[in-house]
Amino acid sequence: MIANTLLNSVLVIITSMVLLWVLSLVKKNASIVDIFWGLGFVIVGWASAINADELSTLGKVALALVTVWGLRLSIYLGIRNHGKPEDFRYVAMRKHYGARFPIISLFTVFLLQGAIMMVVSLPVQIALSDAQASLSITSYAGIALFALGIFFEAVGDWQLAKFKRNPQNAGQVMQTGLWKYTRHPNYFGDTCVWWGIGVVALGASFGWIGLFGSLLMNFFLVRVSGVPMLERSMSKRRPGYDEYKRRTSSFVPRPPKK
Repeated sequence: MIANTLLNSVLVIITSMVLLWVLSLVKKNASIVDIFWGLGFVIVGWASAINADELSTLGKVALALVTVWGLRLSIYLGIRNHGKPEDFRYVAMRKHYGARFPIISLFTVFLLQGAIMMVVSLPVQIALSDAQASLSITSYAGIALFALGIFFEAVGDWQLAKFKRNPQNAGQVMQTGLWKYTRHPNYFGDTCVWWGIGVVALGASFGWIGLFGSLLMNFFLVRVSGVPMLERSMSKRRPGYDEYKRRTSSFVPRPPKK
């Protein structure tokens, strides 16, 4: 059953990403892949649920959690990016690769994100593949961790959006609210969300395999495409950011240094 679920997810992800890539060529904007990121997990979750013969209570909980997380993220990014030009990362890629950008973006942007999505969503797929899985104390601990993550992610995004809407804050560094305790409350929240879903999936057969998905999300956010990339950009674009870095935790929230 797990093998059938995984194969189904591979086909769904490849199809979704290729269609999204075609749409990006029509719109001449690869940034739509960022908006689709959360929604892609929702599609994988529901495709796995439809493919299952029967859903356990644990599977329904995992499906609900990933749906809440994915829809919130995609709606937020869709509103934030509406009417804006293509992200500077993809603009730089277009300049670098020229006429080869369309085919290179298929593999290095769309299908690569699809592969990451496949691994990160493992706990959801595994939870939905076990029709006999039930909730336990461990499951409730995972739900609590997920709730903490959603709080940091959603509130952090809301506080930053509110800060940016004030013209007086143009060019300034956000360092109030949750941003006073961690430079990346949204990334910290994202990590908690996926460790929470991973812990919930432990109640299913082979649920421990899902922790590889949680670990991969943690690794990318802390070491690759999350914190490091944004830190380099902010240090160049925001005066005072280096001072903010010296007194504020990079990831796990804690009181600022004096």
